[in-house]
Amino acid sequence: MCRNIRTLYNFDPPATNDEIRASALQFVRKLSGFNAPSKANEAAFNLAVQQVSEAATTLINSLTTFSPPRNREVERRKAAANSAKRFGTPVPTGNPTA
Repeated sequence: MCRNIRTLYNFDPPATNDEIRASALQFVRKLSGFNAPSKANEAAFNLAVQQVSEAATTLINSLTTFSPPRNREVERRKAAANSAKRFGTPVPTGNPTA
């Protein structure tokens, strides 16, 4: 599994179309082995990204849960702590989008 693909379901706020498309792009890149397809394969590559995005959106919108939505910031901090533990790097502080 590509480590750049993140769980998008059951978050508050919900995943955006851009996040779903970025995940689909990573998935298609992984499957095809292309970071950027050749001109000959560009149409097929872009179609695959569109179709995977649509399928992912359908899936996310169809799922149900009784669990409360997860908080993105809390999950981000957990991931940073796990990464620091695994790789021995300091846990970043402050606003990651600044």
